[in-house]
Amino acid sequence: MGAVRARTTQEKPHADGFRRESCANRVKLMIITRALPVSPPRKQSVRTFVAAAFSLIAIALVGGCIPSIDDDEKAFRPLPVGLVAEMGEKRMTATDPILIRIFKQESELEVWKRDASGKYALLKIYPMCRWSGQLGPKSKNGDRQAPEGFYMVTPALMNPRSQYYLSFDLGYPNALEKALGYTGDAIMVHGACTSAGCFAMTDNGVAEIYALAREAFKGGQSDFQVQVFPFRMTPANMAKYRSDPNFDFWRNLEEGYDVFEVTRREPRVAACGRRYVFDPDPAVAAMLNPTLPCPDLKAAPDPQIAAHDADERAEMQRLFASGLIETPSAYLDGGMNLVFRQALLRLGAENLSKQTSRDEVAVSQPRAALADPYKPIPAAKQ
Repeated sequence: MGAVRARTTQEKPHADGFRRESCANRVKLMIITRALPVSPPRKQSVRTFVAAAFSLIAIALVGGCIPSIDDDEKAFRPLPVGLVAEMGEKRMTATDPILIRIFKQESELEVWKRDASGKYALLKIYPMCRWSGQLGPKSKNGDRQAPEGFYMVTPALMNPRSQYYLSFDLGYPNALEKALGYTGDAIMVHGACTSAGCFAMTDNGVAEIYALAREAFKGGQSDFQVQVFPFRMTPANMAKYRSDPNFDFWRNLEEGYDVFEVTRREPRVAACGRRYVFDPDPAVAAMLNPTLPCPDLKAAPDPQIAAHDADERAEMQRLFASGLIETPSAYLDGGMNLVFRQALLRLGAENLSKQTSRDEVAVSQPRAALADPYKPIPAAKQ
C-alpha cells in the first residue's frame, strides 16, 4: 500500500525539567496522597483502600513511572529482559519479523512475531490508553477519526523524536484510501494518552513496541504490516453491527482478518473495485487499480479459509436472526482500555497524565474516555 512521508517533530521540553524520582517512590507518594484522605471517614473500608492502592500499582506497571531516558537514547532502549525470555520460550528471536493488529472497540494492540515454524504467533497484547472518533474508517483531515485498514510501516516512518515520546506513522492514507479521495496524514501510534486520530499507547508502551519494530528491521524485515479493525471480527460482533452503514466495508476487512486467523501468515494486500483484495497472484496484483472494477482474479480460494469464512458467516446469520445480540455501542469520542479507565476514575486526568507521559501530556477528552461503552467479557475459568 502507499506510504506517506515521515514527519519528525521536536519533543516538547518538560516545564520543570525531567523528573528523577524512582518509580517506587512515585507509587508510594501517589498511594499516600490519593488513596488515603487527610481525615478518613469512619465508613472508609479496608477494601476501598486496598482497591485504590492496587489500581495505582497496576497503572504504574502498565503505563506509568516513566524512567528518565535521554532524548538521544530512548529510541535505543533495550527490550525488557522478561520479554526477551518470553520470546525464547515461544521459539522467537528479537530480530524475527513482526506484525501488528489494532482493535478499536477493545482498545488493544497486538504484536505478533514469526516463530521457528515460519508462522506468526502472538507475543503480547498492549492496552491502549486512547483513540478518538467513532468505529469506522477515517476519510478526511481533521475528522478525529482513527483509521481502519491495512498499512505497511517502513523504517522511514519511524519517528525517534516524536512530540509524544516515540512514534511510527501508519502511512495513512494507503493506496486504496488515496484513490478514494481520503485526506489526512501523520496518523501515528505514539506515547502519552492523547489522541486526535492516532493510537496512544503511553510512553512505556510505545517504547516497547518501537523497540520490537527496531529489532525486526535490524533482522532484515523491510516493512511490517499493521492491520486496524473496528473490533475483533467475531460472528457476535459482526451480528451486533449488521445494520451499521460501515458493515460492507467491515466485511471486506474481515476477509483479510480471516486470512491471518486461519494461516497465521501476513496476507498480501492489493485493491480494485474500491475495496481490498487479499492474496491475489503477484503478477495480477501489479496491474490492479483501486478505482477500476476487479478483473477475474482466477485464483481458487484456500479451502481452509473458505470453510472458516462460511462457518463464521453462518454463525453471524444465526445470531442476527435470533435477536439475542447486543445493542451497537455509541461513543462520545473514541475509547480507552478498561485498565486506564479504572485508573482515570480513581486518579483523575492530571495524575493519569503523570503516569502515562514523561512530559505529563494531558489526557485527551477524559469525560469521553470514561464514557467508553465497551466492557470486556471475563475470561472463562479453566
